[in-house]
Amino acid sequence: MAVPKRKTTKSRRNMRRSHHALGKVNVVIDPITGDYKLPHHINVDGSYNNRQVVIANKNDSVDETAAETL
Repeated sequence: MAVPKRKTTKSRRNMRRSHHALGKVNVVIDPITGDYKLPHHINVDGSYNNRQVVIANKNDSVDETAAETL
């Protein structure tokens, strides 16, 4: 079984973890609806690049009580 010969110091441990930080999320404001969205993704209303891509049905909406139980 592999066992470390010496204790890893806090400095060496933290230097190893220096690249583990999460990056910033690039969020843009949609010029039409004013909502926040990720670039190159469709909006909440189903439009992308000023075109309607997805037609949302009333039955497709997520029930809030069902989402809370998940």
